[in-house]
Amino acid sequence: MNRPASRGVVGIMNALLATAILFSLMAAPAFSDNDPRKILDGVYEQDASRDTAMRAVFAIFDRNSHKTTKKFMLFRLGSPGDSKTLVRFTDPAEIRGVTLLSYNHKGDTDRQWLYIPATQRTRGVTPRERSEKFAGTDFTYEDVEERVPDDFNYRLLSENEIIDGHKTYKVESKPVDASRSQYKHVYYWVARDVPVVLHAEMYDGNGKLVRELHASTLKKASGIWGARHVEMRSVQEKTRTLLTIDEAKFNQHLDEKLFMPESLENAPVISTKVFFASAQTPSARHTGNARTAPGVRGPCPGSSRTALRPSTPSYSHLAIPWNL
Repeated sequence: MNRPASRGVVGIMNALLATAILFSLMAAPAFSDNDPRKILDGVYEQDASRDTAMRAVFAIFDRNSHKTTKKFMLFRLGSPGDSKTLVRFTDPAEIRGVTLLSYNHKGDTDRQWLYIPATQRTRGVTPRERSEKFAGTDFTYEDVEERVPDDFNYRLLSENEIIDGHKTYKVESKPVDASRSQYKHVYYWVARDVPVVLHAEMYDGNGKLVRELHASTLKKASGIWGARHVEMRSVQEKTRTLLTIDEAKFNQHLDEKLFMPESLENAPVISTKVFFASAQTPSARHTGNARTAPGVRGPCPGSSRTALRPSTPSYSHLAIPWNL
C-alpha cells in the first residue's frame, strides 16, 4: 500500500459507515474544484437510492493475530446523512439477533438503540457509549453511524499525496460541537480520479492518533461506487478489524416498520439467504405460495428458513457502541 508522501502511516475512514461505512466510502463524480466541503459532499450525494440492503462480515484480529468472524446484515432507509439504519448480526449464534438501530437526521441529535436477544430488551445507546467499541470490533458506535455534513467544518490540507496509486485530496474534518464527537479531528484522503475516501486518520481529544482506516476493492453496484473492504486499526491496542461487504442491493422497497425502536424486540431476524435470493429472483414474487420476509414489501421465495427468530444464547459481553 502506498502511503501519503509526507507520512509514514496513514489511513482510515469511517463508516459507517455504518452505519454507514460503505456509504461514507462511496465515490462521486470527479471533482471540478477543491472546496473541501464539496469534496466530501460528493462522496455522499452520488447515492440517490431510496434504501439499501447489505450482507457483510467483520474479521476481527487481536494483537496476536487470532481471528474471529461476525456476520451481519445492514439495512438503510433514506439518503446518506438523513436516514435510518439497522444492523443485525446473523452469526455466530451467541450474538445472532443483536441489533443496532440508528437515526441520523439533519439538525437533530443522532439517536441509537440496541436490542440484545438474551435480555429481550431494547435500550438507548448513551452519548458516553459512542466512543466504545462495538461487538468487540475496532469500530466504535460513532464510527459506524452516518455523518451529517453540517456537523463538521472542513479544511483542504493538500492535493497531491499518493495512496494506492491515486492522487488524493487530504481534507481535515473537525466537529462544530466538540462534545458530540470523540475525535478532535479526522483526516480523509479522497481519491481525485474516482472520488472515494481511501484513507482516514482519527485523533482523540488530546490530538493523539487512535485509529487508522484503509479502504480497498472498489466496485460499482447499481451505478454507485463503493469500497468492499475496509480495515480499521486501533493504534494503541495493536488490533484490527477487516470489514468485507459481500453483497449490496439498492431500492429494495424496505418497510419503514423495520426501523422502529419498539419493533426491535419482536422482529425476527431476516434470513440472509431468503432476502438476497428474493432480490435476485424477482419473478418468484409472483408465485402463489411465496412468503414474505419481515421488513420487505413483497413475498420472498418459499424456504424452510423464511425468517429466523432471535435465539437466546448465553449472551457474553458485547461492548457495543456502534454496532454494525
